[in-house]
Amino acid sequence: MGKPKTERRLADNEARAVLRNLRTSPQKLNLVAAMIRGKPAETALAELTFSKRRIARDVKKVLQSAIANAENNHQLDVDRLVVAEATVGKSFVMRRFRPRARGRVGKIVKPWSRLTVVVRETEEKA
Repeated sequence: MGKPKTERRLADNEARAVLRNLRTSPQKLNLVAAMIRGKPAETALAELTFSKRRIARDVKKVLQSAIANAENNHQLDVDRLVVAEATVGKSFVMRRFRPRARGRVGKIVKPWSRLTVVVRETEEKA
């Protein structure tokens, strides 16, 4: 006996990829994620390729993973994929301390993020 299989949380025409523990602040990551939301997958990949932001490389890898999941695991057509969601969440925060004047301390926070990209196959337009 095992536990029963859980139902799929996404629709049949969707696939996703998740990246946990990404070493950047959620605020900076959300700027890059906002660039690709709602765009076709090919356009989003092109924008991420030529973006100047360091974190765009990691976002591109996650998008490529979501596209590969759609193609290989769910048999979706790659040419009709659209970035349905690109959500950013907070992960843990490393806290460091730096000595300051007169016996005080300055707190340094090093935030980490998580990124979830969902791609959806659109209906072909007539």
